[in-house]
Amino acid sequence: MNVFITGATSGIGLAAANVFAQKGYDVILTGRNEVKLEKVKMEITEKYPVKVFTYILDVTNKENISSVVAACVKEIGTPDVLINNAGLARGLSSYDQNDEADISEMIETNIKGVFFLTRAFLPYFVKRNSGHIVNMGSTAGLYAYAGAAIYCATKAAVKTFSDGLRIDLMESDIKVTTIQPGIVETPFSETRFHGDKKRAAAVYEGIDALQAGDIAEAIFFAVNQPKRVQISDMVIMANQQGTGFLVSKKK
Repeated sequence: MNVFITGATSGIGLAAANVFAQKGYDVILTGRNEVKLEKVKMEITEKYPVKVFTYILDVTNKENISSVVAACVKEIGTPDVLINNAGLARGLSSYDQNDEADISEMIETNIKGVFFLTRAFLPYFVKRNSGHIVNMGSTAGLYAYAGAAIYCATKAAVKTFSDGLRIDLMESDIKVTTIQPGIVETPFSETRFHGDKKRAAAVYEGIDALQAGDIAEAIFFAVNQPKRVQISDMVIMANQQGTGFLVSKKK
């Protein structure tokens, strides 16, 4: 069994790579940074007796997607699990103040990246009549919050895309799951605030936030159900989180 993971060099993607490798899956790691990919590969192979493959992949580049998918299928075979994890948020300001480059980056990564990578692998899944597609949504796709109109919209798109895809595939043995985490302490906020570590750290102050490993374990659970069981959605929030961006912080 093997799993193909986008955005595998940090956060939830990295945690998923470790969880699946620990459970005996061969892992196919993708990301934009070759140095980080090789570092993760080395760390995993030192800990677990599994095969680790790496591909440089920018999910916003359709030509790159096509070449990586073709190489993966030829060199390794069709993945048993596809985890569309790569995604990001940019900024936390009113939509009228959003930077257009940030808007485009979120749409290209969070929506088009998921759509086109899934489309590239799907014919192979259909031909084999098996596989599990896991799309990383967010509670932001269920509950919008101030300063994140575009990010919330992209994650809502992931949710409805997954639902539509599941309908299209319901006569097959291909499963589709949307994982929708709440507040998770990862480099996500640092990316959102363009590297401002102090502002990013403030997001998690006063709350016992979810950890990347929590979400990775949830993904593994969803994937490893009996053939008759398909978990369509999994919403995971921190204990002091109500909905989306609504959290109770200790003073």
